[in-house]
Amino acid sequence: MLPVRSGVHVWLATGCTDMRKGFPGLSLLTQETLKKDPFAGHLFVFRGKRGDLLKIIWHDGQGACLFAKRLERGRFIWPTTTTGKTQPVHLSQAQLGYLLEGIDWRAPQQTWTPAIAG
Repeated sequence: MLPVRSGVHVWLATGCTDMRKGFPGLSLLTQETLKKDPFAGHLFVFRGKRGDLLKIIWHDGQGACLFAKRLERGRFIWPTTTTGKTQPVHLSQAQLGYLLEGIDWRAPQQTWTPAIAG
């Protein structure tokens, strides 16, 4: 889990994001599309088209952080939009923990556990 202070908000960017983007591109997307300040210390979570890769940007006050996680099996549960536009969805830090584990954060239940390594 990320070392996040209390009071930090977690924002999901609905829709698909180009996972070739790094911190500058995702920060611009946060600022222009989500209408949020990427340097405010909040977490902004983006998902790729295939659904198995997440990127999280976070500015901790000293510098920019970019985290990535790819699931070996399954997909991250993501909210859908009817408008097709990228919109922010607020999550709690506990829901983010479920999301990062590959568990449905809307109704927590573990979906898969690896049997063997390698």
